[in-house]
This record gives sequence, C-alpha cells and structure tokens, in this order.
Amino acid sequence: MTGRVSYKDAGVDINKANLFIKKIKPIIKTTSRKEVMGDIGGFGGLFHLEIEKFKDPVLVSSTDGVGTKLKIAQIMNKHDTIGIDLVAMSVNDIIVQGAEPLFFLDYISTGKINVKNSVKIMEGITKGCIEAGCALIGGETAEMPEFYKEGDYDLAGFCVGIVEADRLIDCSEISVGSRIIGIASNGIHSNGFSLVRKVLFEEGKYDIKDKIPGLAHSIGTELLRPTKIYVKPILNLLKSLKIKGMAHITGGGFIDNVPRCLPGSLRAIITKGSWDVPPIFDIIQKEGSIDGMEMLRVFNMGIGMVIVVSGKDVNEVLERLEGLGERAYEIGVIDKRSKKQRPLSFV
Repeated sequence: MTGRVSYKDAGVDINKANLFIKKIKPIIKTTSRKEVMGDIGGFGGLFHLEIEKFKDPVLVSSTDGVGTKLKIAQIMNKHDTIGIDLVAMSVNDIIVQGAEPLFFLDYISTGKINVKNSVKIMEGITKGCIEAGCALIGGETAEMPEFYKEGDYDLAGFCVGIVEADRLIDCSEISVGSRIIGIASNGIHSNGFSLVRKVLFEEGKYDIKDKIPGLAHSIGTELLRPTKIYVKPILNLLKSLKIKGMAHITGGGFIDNVPRCLPGSLRAIITKGSWDVPPIFDIIQKEGSIDGMEMLRVFNMGIGMVIVVSGKDVNEVLERLEGLGERAYEIGVIDKRSKKQRPLSFV
C-alpha cells in the first residue's frame, strides 16, 4: 500500500458526522425541559431530577427499536416520521406502569451518514419527544461501512420515566368484573412488518406506490403511519381516575400482551366486533390467507393500548378519552380463570 490512509478512506467521514451534530443541535433543544443541563455533544446526557417533588420515586425504563418498518421508510425515501415510531415504542411501554417519561436517548447506526436523511430522522425523534413530554438529552450516531448497505440504517431508543411508588400500576388491583377499554391505534404501528412485506410485496407483488381499494392513501403512506403516543391522554386519566392495569399492544399483538397485565387467577374476555378494525388489517389477512388468531398474535388490529378500569368508571373514561381526541371502545371484561383456561379468550 502506498500513501497515507485516513479514516475517510476507510468509509467513515468524521467531518460529515460533526456537520450532522451541528445541524441537529437546534432541533434537539426544542425538547428541552428546565430540568435539562448541559449541551448535546458531551460524553453523557445530563438531566437534573428535582427529587424534592417526589416522596418515594421509582424510575421506569424501556428500550426498543422500530424493526423492519425501517425498510418501508428507506424504500419510500421518507424519513421524517420513523423517529416518532422510535419514541412511541419506548414511552408507551413505561406509561403502562403509570410512569411519566423524563428523558430519551437515541442510537442511529448506518453504513454512511446521509446528513439530509439523518436530520429528518432526528426531526421525527424530537417531535415524538415533544408529544410524549420528555427531553432528548443525547444519543449516538455510528457510521459502519460494509456492515450496512448504502442507504440502510437502524434505530434504537432508550427512555427513562418516573412514578411515585404508591401510584405504580402493577395490575394487582384488577378483579373479576373489571372492564377492558381499548384505545384506537393509528394502523399497524411498528410490529409485524416482516409479515406485511412478505404478504404485500413478495407474494402480492404490490408496489409501494399502489393504491388498494379501501385505503385512502398508497400502500407506502398507509404503512408509514407513525405509532400513536398515548402518554398525555393516559396521564390525563391518571389525574383523577383509577386505572387498574394497562397493556401496550405491540409485538405479540393481543394474545401475548393482554395477559401480561393479568394476575394468574384471572382472564380477559374480549368481544370481537366491539371496535373498528382499520381496513389495512383486513387487506393483509385476505391477501395472505392468514388465520384470525394469527392476526391477533401479530398485529394490534386497531387497538394500540388496553386499559382496565372499574365498571363504574367506564363511561367517564370513554367520555374523557373522546374529549382528548382519542377513539376508545369498551371491548371486554375480566373473569375468573380455571387451571384449564387460557388467560385470554374471544367471544
């Protein structure tokens, strides 16, 4: 080998990475809360927790990615909403336990930094953080040539929230007769996209720009609908109403997620047809000849968040959610469970 070799020659452009950081600093500052200290670019993200506001605080954390929904964003070359999905997947997990999100960190890995696309990703992440009421205090962008194909990238997110110990939702107060309310999703959200791509693109031979009867937009636009963030409506309910338990309907759909919020002696009975199922799910099921129970195990089927409340609170919860702009439905009830019964059934 002749001549000197630089890091840029190996595929990593430090100057481009620094330009990216410079461009996103003012975007990230829009998420700042007064508790945040320091500036983006340090070795660690700083967050000043005013502990005197709490009596017995519990920190709740979550980490997640977006999965192969990223493939849709990359095919469409549309990167401004996928960051919302990233934030939603973590903040929706911690709100299930009653925790208010405090701060968020992101990780972007790519073969080669595309400053324009990366800024769009960060715009989505900051929008998600603002919607969730948390601060974006740091992150990492890793340029990994030869590990990712050109144009490919992956995302991961990390969220920390807080809740008073005596207000932690651990599902222990769920009892026979408790009612189940489902809050509508925004479509597929961020789960099941490997199956979606196989059914629609590999077997169905559809193009991302195609329109299917029943959909208001192209397939690509429909699939990129960002995951709903349920933090603010749930926190609103918690101010004056008792929520006994919650389940974020993500990977594993209804079948795997609803039982996660149930004591072992109880089961959830879900009434089919009690909520509106978005057309995209019917299209996927028909195109792939997918069994109904498989659909319920892979997808949210139009319900992104399940909450369990007392029967006396059902109407008020539904009215409050409607006033907050959410579509919500009473979809089931809690009953006793025998040793032979499954924790979740449909009627």
